[in-house]
Amino acid sequence: MNARMTPSTILLLLVPPILWAGNAVTGRLVHALVPPMTFNFLRWAIALVLLLPLAGHVLRPGSEIWPLWRRFAVMGLLGIGCYNALQYLALQTSEPINTTLVGSSMPVWMMVVGTLFFGAKVQRSQVLGALLSICGVLVVLCRGEWQQLLALRLRPGDVFMLLATVLWAFYSWMLVRPRESATLRADWSAFLLTQVAFGSAWAGLFTAAEWTFASPRIHWGWPLAAALLFVAVGPSIVAYRCFGAAIGRVGPSVASFFVNLTPLFAALLSAAFLGEPPHLYHALAFALLVGGIVLASARRTAVAAPEA
Repeated sequence: MNARMTPSTILLLLVPPILWAGNAVTGRLVHALVPPMTFNFLRWAIALVLLLPLAGHVLRPGSEIWPLWRRFAVMGLLGIGCYNALQYLALQTSEPINTTLVGSSMPVWMMVVGTLFFGAKVQRSQVLGALLSICGVLVVLCRGEWQQLLALRLRPGDVFMLLATVLWAFYSWMLVRPRESATLRADWSAFLLTQVAFGSAWAGLFTAAEWTFASPRIHWGWPLAAALLFVAVGPSIVAYRCFGAAIGRVGPSVASFFVNLTPLFAALLSAAFLGEPPHLYHALAFALLVGGIVLASARRTAVAAPEA
């Protein structure tokens, strides 16, 4: 075992994928209780309130974030306003294990976006890893029946999750090209609050559009309240903090690899709480995705994992 891979470090590495899998399952559980854009806005609004006592100073006039407000506005749009809203929208018509498996194709889109828009160099191992990952996603999309590829009709949820994953790739490349100070980066609560503040504003705009152009309904009650409290505290704050602490101990490559356990935990939680047991093709897709990620990560440093 690596000298840094202590039991406490392993726990830090396991907490984020468990909580992010729980976020997908929770989004599926409450999809009939609250519209997806509204659920996303309420999640981050609660997280914002919880983070204010920890790092509210970062939003004061004169803070270093304001000269970079355009950058944080784009990061908030991509990472919070769009990614999470699209994930909840995907869960309206797709199972949690499907959305998390499609989301695990992230290394492919990191490579594509990095090459096309950020001048990143592509290595042979990355291309091979991308091909394996694409095969894994195709297994999910055709539900393990290859003949369906000829007449493939994507579920809306699959398309939404693919779009969310591409947008997250742009967000992640912005993270690895920092313009803010190392001091702000080192303060996890301040850095997270900055993104949540701008992201919540975008989420509020999307929610206003949802209520303007549709006829949504919210079924208030303890189930929805408990779900909101969980997604605001667990996947939004605790998972982010644990992931940041784990990166400090073992580096981003190892930490990001653990994040790809999210589909496995999503399968277990789906079977336990939704009565949606995994199928054999899920196992095949997971193996292909993990194999692709290992290959693609062999000679590069992984970038940020989704704050799902």
